[in-house]
Amino acid sequence: MNSKQASSQKTSSHDRDKLPGDRFINRELSWLEFNERVLDQAADNSLPLLERAKFLAISSSNLDEFMMVRVGSLQMQYQRNTMVRDASGLTVGEQLLAVAHRCEVFTNRQYSILSEALEPSLAEHEIHRIDLNQCSERCLEAAERRFRNDVLAVISPQAIFEERPFPLLQGLGVHLCIRLKSGKQTGDESEANPWEFAVIPLGRTVPRVVLMPSDRGHSYLLLEDLIKHHIDEFFPGREVIECVTFRITRNADIELQEDAAADLMIGMEEVLESRRQSRVTRLEYSHDASDATLAFLSEKMHLRGQDLYPTAGPLDLSYLFTLHGLEGFDALRDEAWPPQRVSSIDPSENMFSSISRDDILLLHPYESFDPVVRLIEEAAIDPDVLAIKQVLYRTSRNSPIVAALKRAAKNGKYVSVIVELKARFDEARNIEWAQEMEQTGVQVIYGIRGLKTHAKICIIVRREPQGIVRYMHFGTGNYNEVTATLYGDVSLLTCNEELGSDASAFFNAVTGASQPQKLRHLDSAPTTLRKRIVDLINAETLRCREGQRAEIVAKLNALVDTEVIDALYRASQAGVKILLNIRGVCCLRPGVAGLSETIRVISIVDRFLEHARIFYFRHGGDSELFISSADWMPRNLDRRVEIMVPIDDPVCREKVMDSLFTYFQDNCNSWEMQADGAYNRTQPQSHSVRSQDLLYQRACQATEQIRQKLRTTFETHEPPEHR
Repeated sequence: MNSKQASSQKTSSHDRDKLPGDRFINRELSWLEFNERVLDQAADNSLPLLERAKFLAISSSNLDEFMMVRVGSLQMQYQRNTMVRDASGLTVGEQLLAVAHRCEVFTNRQYSILSEALEPSLAEHEIHRIDLNQCSERCLEAAERRFRNDVLAVISPQAIFEERPFPLLQGLGVHLCIRLKSGKQTGDESEANPWEFAVIPLGRTVPRVVLMPSDRGHSYLLLEDLIKHHIDEFFPGREVIECVTFRITRNADIELQEDAAADLMIGMEEVLESRRQSRVTRLEYSHDASDATLAFLSEKMHLRGQDLYPTAGPLDLSYLFTLHGLEGFDALRDEAWPPQRVSSIDPSENMFSSISRDDILLLHPYESFDPVVRLIEEAAIDPDVLAIKQVLYRTSRNSPIVAALKRAAKNGKYVSVIVELKARFDEARNIEWAQEMEQTGVQVIYGIRGLKTHAKICIIVRREPQGIVRYMHFGTGNYNEVTATLYGDVSLLTCNEELGSDASAFFNAVTGASQPQKLRHLDSAPTTLRKRIVDLINAETLRCREGQRAEIVAKLNALVDTEVIDALYRASQAGVKILLNIRGVCCLRPGVAGLSETIRVISIVDRFLEHARIFYFRHGGDSELFISSADWMPRNLDRRVEIMVPIDDPVCREKVMDSLFTYFQDNCNSWEMQADGAYNRTQPQSHSVRSQDLLYQRACQATEQIRQKLRTTFETHEPPEHR
């Protein structure tokens, strides 16, 4: 019996029958609600202009991934069985239609914000997108030089022939479809095809944003506009009838069939190749495209009407990220919030000394991720360190952590790393890292068959006078020093002996593919985590029914799992106070009479991406507090290797609790979920509270206290010890 079955035994079918059948929100529509909240930031006049442009770019990138993964998955389900229903009761076909309608409305709003709000405001601040049909002669001359020097020799058209396969086009790449007057000569003009087609892939060699000379401010062209203006240059002697910008999205929900893969790395390379050729899930195109061109593209890519998205502006709004990074426009961006130092870490001593005094808890990005990097870098060269064991799910392009692990192996330390090759969209980079580390002597494990290893854990084994000591990092986010400045996460640095024993047992069970041992303090998926979470919820329910005060507070990226949701519903029916801070997808309906009256769900969308998972249970006054790598989703609880870590140190507990409850005071960037799945933005009453700003100010105050202490403390230079 697995843990899910064991946990389910505590919930009888009779108890489940008491819950209404329409108690779940559709997952896909809930995700689209989240992206709507992101788009609302782009429409918010109170934000700096370039931050609004950035949020519009984020909403575009988010939608791309949704189309690749979620819509791709739905389309594959539709091909297998059209009548399968999700937890909300919708068939696959109904979901596809609902998603297509919502995405159409969403896309129209994106381009309305761009054309009616952002671009006019950008122009007022001297950031201009040039229209070559309405610019000066000097500008046209500069554009022609750019075209001839940078574009014409690089980019090539590809003619389309009926007797040949349609060319393999890159997903998410911008292309031009050119309709040409037919060059064929036939005896019967009525039977001749009056036109022919060609495609120009823009590729990624030439930058999409083409900088142009400007007397003041910043002027730019988009590459497709530059090419369209000079399109005749590619087809000398031919008549160009039409030139249409288009972009395709391919299904990325293609994963390795591990039972059939003899070599995981080769198998993952085949998956990457399969994605290059997978079915097209969406066609975006210029809204003024002719019926003839649209019919041609639709036929060649086997698309239906709900797969077509006309756009009244530039395709792929991620180019706005480039504008956000422009130099000289600091006034149009958020004030910089540099990550702060932590008072318990003395920069003059090594990390092992700091951690050995007390557990250290870091709230990123308000507090620096540097101590985590520094710990691993110091371990790589410390003569007393014997081994480093770590899980890498995603990391940065030039990762100092990977460099430190390679350096440690070269220094003769035992380095064992689980590199998850199946981390979606990071497969190629992880394959590269795995191969590089293997070449330096690192023992690399390519994940676990049938599961994704998503846990965030590093164990450093060190020989000290009192014996072997394990220093650990547990986190809610990836080992990526770049995203650690953008994502809200939690890190715990500890040398707690009991946690160390559990951590070693957990890591060895994963790397040794052995039967997982029962852990005393950690919980892991897919073995015990689901049951533990449901048991903790049920314990609060029981206490409340017995007349005790009961409370559950959780911060998550997503709440999807129906078993966990039903447990929360039963807790609410018993009277348990439940506060949920869920950034993205939430399939639970809050505030429903007789079902979830005591449940409040909020979502924070602000300058940093909320990513931490924190769980609090009142537990009869002897509260239990955890951080985790896992959301409450079936994939995390059943199909991934995850861990949940208790926070027991009093100072660390207070710090986590303060941050957890601060979010529920937010009335600036907080959205409250309604029973129907819609969200209402919270409005300030007597005074404004912005949770992310408050958390950063606390971090700054702690740093200032360090500075004050250093200014008032005399520290002498000691002579070196006699040797």
